[in-house]
Amino acid sequence: MSVAGRAAPRRTVSGDQDHNAGGEFFAGLAARKAAARLLAAVIDARTPLDGLTDHENGHPQYKALDLRDRGLVRAILVTALRYRMTIAGLLARRLEKPLPPNATALSHILHVAAAQILFLDIPDSAAVDLAVTHAKSDPRTQRFSGLVNGVLRTLARAKESELPAALAAADEAPKWFSDRLKAAYGAEKARQILASHRHEAPVDFSVKADPELWAEKLGGIVLPTGTVRVEKLAGAVTELPGFAEGAWWVQDAAASLPARLFGDVSGLRVADLCAAPGGKTAQLILAGAKVTALDTSKNRLARLTRNLARLGLSAEIVQADLLKYEPAELFDGVLLDAPCSSTGTVRRHPDVPWTKTAADVEKLADLQRRLLARAVMLVRPGGRIVFSNCSLDPREGEELCRAFLVDNPGVTTDPVRPGEFACLDPFLISDGALRTTPADMVLDAPAISGLDGFYAARMRRVG
Repeated sequence: MSVAGRAAPRRTVSGDQDHNAGGEFFAGLAARKAAARLLAAVIDARTPLDGLTDHENGHPQYKALDLRDRGLVRAILVTALRYRMTIAGLLARRLEKPLPPNATALSHILHVAAAQILFLDIPDSAAVDLAVTHAKSDPRTQRFSGLVNGVLRTLARAKESELPAALAAADEAPKWFSDRLKAAYGAEKARQILASHRHEAPVDFSVKADPELWAEKLGGIVLPTGTVRVEKLAGAVTELPGFAEGAWWVQDAAASLPARLFGDVSGLRVADLCAAPGGKTAQLILAGAKVTALDTSKNRLARLTRNLARLGLSAEIVQADLLKYEPAELFDGVLLDAPCSSTGTVRRHPDVPWTKTAADVEKLADLQRRLLARAVMLVRPGGRIVFSNCSLDPREGEELCRAFLVDNPGVTTDPVRPGEFACLDPFLISDGALRTTPADMVLDAPAISGLDGFYAARMRRVG
């Protein structure tokens, strides 16, 4: 994808069929209709994209497509969301007046087509004609088919000259999200984070041993944290070398950091309190801990069980509500990777800023406080608590932990010291907690740079 100020390379996608401009039937129309419908679900109903595009339980229009067209729909949607504000700006320049608030169906048709014209390797004529046909087929948009045709054709003609400046000017995020980033990180760091969201995240692997060997086998590099990173997979994860024998698991480099904050856990009883899908559980087991993996979801725990079985690892697995969980014996340490707004994962999930709100952040922060209070009660006096989540928002991280420590005198901060884990030093903040963002770990190219946004703090129970 692009960086701000430069035109993005057009992405090649599969799934589109031959385009016959002279016939009544346009191959690929069903895929465009599905893309517009799912975009509406994301933007208007704040429905997460992963659920809509799940092959078994996804939206009916999506499941009705063959696998190639499903791939096309997902490519269109991810692109339309990554570049939503750039697309909106370029479309607005071609409209004599803004679309009325109730013209959402028309807006989604235009965004789906513009994503193809500007960023995907699909003929402009196909994108335009399919959008016009789509507009004509929907009673809500029939009378706007001429507008669709005119706007998109002028967009196609002007994209080379106008796209670079449009990219440079756009934040690619709703105002609530960009405002909170700027307040937390400053204008420049926020700009870097938002620019990183235009790039698809690379694929990271936590390996049991010998990361250099697996970097060579997987065609990747070894990060300073020891994670193996591959820019893009050539095929399915299950077909990669090392999958069947359980040599590694997929886990973003940032997600691998919180479990390390325990230090030496050999022989200690450690609970992973929101454990599924099991990456941190696996880390703790490999480090020598006796692990209890707890989660509320039966389905998520089934996935964790399968993952551990593939890796040849075992843990005590408990399905329970953490707020009600009563272990027979207190633990030496607990890891709470808490449910959060997931704003640190926008590179992987570009729908997040559009499906969450500032109110959601507040609600989730309140849940996290309650979960953390309960987690503390599960660890013995003197034991460690590691709290983490994949949010970029300090309300769910720095601010939450500061307030929690003030309100809970039986818990004290246990800051990570510089040099304690050399690979973590670049991510330490002033109070000894850990903070990563997608703008960190800048490597040779944007496609292999960055981390998920993560926060992790270490504490001890003292009473």
